Amino acid sequence: MVRNVLNWSTALLVAYGLPASAQRNFDNVQIRVLPVQEKVYLFTGAGGNTTVQVGKDGVLVVDTQYAQMAPKIMAEIRKLSDKPIIWMVNTHVHGDHTGGNEALSKLGGPGPGQAPRIIAHENVLNRMTSSQPPIPEAMWPNDEYATPQKDIFFNGEAVVIYHMPKAHTDGDSIVFFRRSDVISTGDLFTPGRWPGIDLDRGGSVQGTLDALNYILRLTVPAKYQDGGTLVIPGHGRLCDESDVVEYRDMLTIVRDRVQDLIKKGRTLEQVKAARPARDYETEYASDFESVDQFVETVYRSLSEKK
Repeated sequence: MVRNVLNWSTALLVAYGLPASAQRNFDNVQIRVLPVQEKVYLFTGAGGNTTVQVGKDGVLVVDTQYAQMAPKIMAEIRKLSDKPIIWMVNTHVHGDHTGGNEALSKLGGPGPGQAPRIIAHENVLNRMTSSQPPIPEAMWPNDEYATPQKDIFFNGEAVVIYHMPKAHTDGDSIVFFRRSDVISTGDLFTPGRWPGIDLDRGGSVQGTLDALNYILRLTVPAKYQDGGTLVIPGHGRLCDESDVVEYRDMLTIVRDRVQDLIKKGRTLEQVKAARPARDYETEYASDFESVDQFVETVYRSLSEKK
């Protein structure tokens, strides 16, 4: 079974169109653990960031990276807690955030024949069940929701999961650990990287901006706009409100410039030649997307018929 999961995880890298650099040997990848606030930790490794909350009730995990990383993630969880994983949350469907669902469940679940509850928006399940290559059923969310939000009380705090419609994808969730004052955003927010808006899976520029503004309504900065509510992005470093503001403003400015060029009748190639993201080309980069690809995504999103 583990071999099948690993084979599927490798196939998924190709299916999502990830570059060869992402299809790498995981043996040398280390998990790094950063205490965030209160009961919440940030785990970095391969794929997306993993958020872990620990306490007397057990362990909650947001996003599971790849199946190959599950033993290393579990080893680091065991340094923080000897309790089982009771809850998982998938912030969206992409394999670098969901690939470890089954493997991590088997290593750290409540017991033999028992799996953690895996929360995700129903659109994540819909896309998993229709995916090619097929995704094993054991990796699917088993506690999907279709309402604007879902909440649980775990380890002494409210954990609120909000759906962000038509944003990075059509199934995005953010996770707010209310007492710890930490938000896990998934790929809605990736500092230092161009926004990876997945139009083929229901994403949009405006939905992403709406999601970023919603995150900013939840965050409260500390003195001099630094610290306060901490934000764990889908990839990259730990952030706070000011980082989200900067990212939101960048996307807003690029959106407005591209929208203006579209109104003037410019073609996609003319829009690219105008370099609407020129101010940010030295600050943002990505292994997965060039500035031209980002501009094209914005252009396509704004050009879609409503």
